[in-house]
Amino acid sequence: MTTHDLARRLAHHVQAVLGGGPFSPPAGWTHMGAVICDASFQARRKYESTIRPRLLQLQAAWPDAVTVRGFQARIATADLAAAMNFKSPGRVATAHAITNLLAAGGVDTRDDLRAWLDHQENRVALRTVKGVGPKTVDYIGNLVGRSQVAVDVHLYRFAEEAGLPGLSYEQLRSLYEEVAATLGHDCAGLEHAVWRFKSQAT
Repeated sequence: MTTHDLARRLAHHVQAVLGGGPFSPPAGWTHMGAVICDASFQARRKYESTIRPRLLQLQAAWPDAVTVRGFQARIATADLAAAMNFKSPGRVATAHAITNLLAAGGVDTRDDLRAWLDHQENRVALRTVKGVGPKTVDYIGNLVGRSQVAVDVHLYRFAEEAGLPGLSYEQLRSLYEEVAATLGHDCAGLEHAVWRFKSQAT
């Protein structure tokens, strides 16, 4: 079966299950502390009930962390695990490492990060952070307004239900991108629609 055939099968499943859209992309964040913590803490957790409320609380409690430098200053003296009410040393360490990497690269705002991710070497640098894989890199892009497909377990399962098991991350990302282009959807909007359906997000 060719790549085009696989994309047609996935497109048919999208239309049959989700309809014709339109699918709105996720809003993301303008608060860089929230961006970094979202990327660092969300994996394998219920987003709407566990992660999102904590990020909203973080924004309210740390308004000065709207920039990377502001967030870096906060976590230099404050306990991020306590601020997020989330005991996970590994995820806290990931947040610190992402913060330091971005700050060293001159990234301070949402617009800075969106532009920084245009460069492949920066995406590769993010992958050197423990806990950051290809999905997290693409996910960070969507958090700052890029239109990307971050393939998580829900998108894998949706593709399997379409009859497309055993594909790699890169293969599935390319297929979802092709389906979005074919059906006239925003890439992040299609991804978010699949995620909401499979995660039963409200």
